[in-house]
Amino acid sequence: MKYLKQYRIPFSGLSTGKHSFDFEIDEKFFACYEHSLVQEGDLKVVVDLQKQENMLVANFNIQGTIKLTCDVCLSSFDYPVEIKERALVKFIEEDWNEDTEEVVVLSKSDYELDIAPLLYEYINVAVPPYTKCSEQGVGVNCDPVMLERIQSENEEDLSGGEDGNIDPRWEALKKIKNN
Repeated sequence: MKYLKQYRIPFSGLSTGKHSFDFEIDEKFFACYEHSLVQEGDLKVVVDLQKQENMLVANFNIQGTIKLTCDVCLSSFDYPVEIKERALVKFIEEDWNEDTEEVVVLSKSDYELDIAPLLYEYINVAVPPYTKCSEQGVGVNCDPVMLERIQSENEEDLSGGEDGNIDPRWEALKKIKNN
């Protein structure tokens, strides 16, 4: 988790106005999150921070590629990503542990903003629910060997397998499926 310390913005010494911060994200970032959908990527992040008297406005611009696995042929491909998000940071006196989607709440005594969880969330939400390298990759097609193997498996299943005997439980399920 020490690696994620570089994704903190010390705002206490900043003057009121606009400030810009640049970050890079690679596989070391994603390795810090055990259950991340994304394990590899090459992303550039620009954070435009507008400091006001009682709040901060952070505009995120994330561009680059993340490595995804195709749901059809299981090959890896680079998925281009361009994310624009905004987060509002409010300062309050009492302890408050509930952040909302767009509003981050910090104590008046806090002096830096940890953007690593926000970046992780923005990137993982950008992953499409269904990934196919021929549709989302740039200049990439599904692996023809794997597609041929899938096709032959489907044909074998439709023909009833090698011995032609189908388990009666599967026949009963097929009847339910067709209703």
